[in-house]
Amino acid sequence: QIETLNLSQRLRKTTLEHLRLVGLSLLSAILIAVPFGILAARHRVLAQVVLGVSGVIQTIPAFALLALMIPLVGLGGPAAISALFLYSLLPIVRNTYTGLTDTPSHLRESALALGLPPMKRLRWIELPIASRAILAGIKTSAVINVGFATLGAFVGAGGYGQPILTGIRLANTGLILEGAIPAALLALAAQWFFEWSERFLVPAGLRLKSTD
Repeated sequence: QIETLNLSQRLRKTTLEHLRLVGLSLLSAILIAVPFGILAARHRVLAQVVLGVSGVIQTIPAFALLALMIPLVGLGGPAAISALFLYSLLPIVRNTYTGLTDTPSHLRESALALGLPPMKRLRWIELPIASRAILAGIKTSAVINVGFATLGAFVGAGGYGQPILTGIRLANTGLILEGAIPAALLALAAQWFFEWSERFLVPAGLRLKSTD
């Protein structure tokens, strides 16, 4: 199918496939990892389990993790998205945990003195302070996923890995670059996007502090 489409059509197709793989896996990881990071910060015993399990997953080679997903969810997009989701967990969980546990003790004591309940302390004090660290974890996962998603072509998930895989089989450098260059540009774009988003999601005082 790749050979029957012109370059712009192929790029559009592979870009949409790649964005789908990265977007769905990253969104799922955020929805799961941030709450687990919060729980880990609240319960130190649970932190060892959560960080340990997510750390072990991160050590599994990419191809092995993809292969493990095939018997569970089948070939194609589900296998790649599941593997990308698992790979995304550690940076987000770890940074959420670190950001919350690094909240200055005097701020927590002030919140307690004001009588704020735990959920309000989390929402109005702890999460805003931890937002920079959490966003950094999400950015790391996004950049990792953009690269890892190219391997999804080996399980029939498409994306930028498809022209790379076809180019390797045919010894065609042009096809390899057709997947490799957009993947590299997308990784840079993802990094820039999250750095830009920091202006709106991180409180101004924390941004100024981080640049001092």
